[in-house]
Amino acid sequence: MLTAEYRHIVLRFKETAITSRSKMEVKDSYVILLRDTDNPERYGIGECALFRGLSAEDSEDYERLLKQACSHPLDLPPVSSIRFGFESAFADMNKGGRQRLEETPFTVGETSITINGLVWMGDKTTMRKRIAQKLDQGFRCIKLKIGGIKFDDEIELLKEIRQNFSSTEIELRLDANGAFDSEHASEKLDRLAKFEIHSIEQPIKPSQWEKLARICEQSPIPIALDEELIGYNSDSTKISILDTIRPSYVILKPSLCGGFKEADRWIALSEERGIGWWATSALESNIGLNAIAQWVSKYNPSLPQGLGTGGLYLHNFHCPLILEGDRLFCSNEETDSLALWGTAQKSIYG
Repeated sequence: MLTAEYRHIVLRFKETAITSRSKMEVKDSYVILLRDTDNPERYGIGECALFRGLSAEDSEDYERLLKQACSHPLDLPPVSSIRFGFESAFADMNKGGRQRLEETPFTVGETSITINGLVWMGDKTTMRKRIAQKLDQGFRCIKLKIGGIKFDDEIELLKEIRQNFSSTEIELRLDANGAFDSEHASEKLDRLAKFEIHSIEQPIKPSQWEKLARICEQSPIPIALDEELIGYNSDSTKISILDTIRPSYVILKPSLCGGFKEADRWIALSEERGIGWWATSALESNIGLNAIAQWVSKYNPSLPQGLGTGGLYLHNFHCPLILEGDRLFCSNEETDSLALWGTAQKSIYG
């Protein structure tokens, strides 16, 4: 018989995390433990990584749905972060409860995953310092969140980077988090294009398909969809989004876009249309981050992935992931999932 229980945790950022939508000092999440009562050696943990203010299921009803899922782990509600957590826990259980969810060259230490360096919003001086830190750490793909300070200041930061590094030396990705007004987005994209930008995520707010389609058609910078993917689980809607908007890329956050199975469908449908993709974490703890890294390793990705969020918090769970420069590795060290659950029970992350 399968049983499940959950624990609420609070992750505290080392520095305030700022996007064009909000400022965050802490991040709520939930860790679940899945057990087989007929076999004490079979257990696994996962993270139901609710993202308040962004997850489609963010509501006062969330914990009721999580309790329901724990009572019936084989009959899960269509809630993205809950499916993400339980899919992780089942994979962990089936592999021995050691946080080894997949069997790939990455998970046995033979290969690595290249990741981008994430630069959060801040004032111009702070962002300049953070950019320099990422470059010093060896990142060759930098992702900047924009839309939180004056646009001219952001232009100046990009100009400084390009004065010192060509596009063959440093790849620049931007994430606007829907900060641009649809009427002025094209003008801003034209100005940004001077700096040889690889791509820009979600220039305008989601659910404006026709407007975004026109932007994608006219933009000198490839457009990537991010928030646009949240809340849609049917293939018919996925197809409508991809065929209407025709983006260059989709950005997959499994805890937000329906879990791993739905993320697999986004990939399949995108690749059928010649649309590129990469995966990013959505501020999960190391439990969720590890699950995403191991899942994406099945695809042997060539593009840098957005998986460099493990060091954002003052405290985090131990996991097999090791970051060296811009390369993410999976160590051979054993990580007992039941021990991680014990750590969560001590609530040291609050």
